[in-house]
Amino acid sequence: MTLADSSLVKRHPLGVVAVLSVVGYVLVIGTLYVGLPIYPTIGLETVNLLSHAIALVNTVAVCCLVTGWYQIRQGNVERHRRLMIASFALIMLFLVLYLLKTGGGGRKEFVGPQLPYYLYLAMLGIHIVLSALSVPLVLYNITVGLSHSIEEIRQTAHRRVGRVTVAVWTVSLTLGVLAYVLLNHVYGFEFVPA
Repeated sequence: MTLADSSLVKRHPLGVVAVLSVVGYVLVIGTLYVGLPIYPTIGLETVNLLSHAIALVNTVAVCCLVTGWYQIRQGNVERHRRLMIASFALIMLFLVLYLLKTGGGGRKEFVGPQLPYYLYLAMLGIHIVLSALSVPLVLYNITVGLSHSIEEIRQTAHRRVGRVTVAVWTVSLTLGVLAYVLLNHVYGFEFVPA
């Protein structure tokens, strides 16, 4: 399951990662801060549905990541590869749902006591920073994983970067889900339309 052996992706994985990272950052920043007019308008009911779906997608992604890490530790390369591809597919689904929810609907602001509010902000802040940091790491590992043979992967930084990627990505997704639980199920929120 590799891309063409002579492909641009294989010859220049870091360049491909840089371009894809910039595209991702521009899309997210454009949606959050510029208000890209590319999303259909959705209401609070749909925003809530998307919030629940995002939490589920991220929870399954964490399960795939941890299981994929375990599988490679056991020497099960093909299972590892399938689980990491599934994790990547799930994060792409998350991105689509998140951009639609935020760009077409709006955001939710935490309403609750001061101490949980600061805990929520801390979790959300760490989640956001780690999410931004994980983009090039995830893209590097998926790019190399899909464009190189198993033998070729051993000659790259895939393994070393992969360890960091799984840790950063898992913590980020887990904190995002915990922030979702606090916002949607433990305390409350005020809806701010896009």
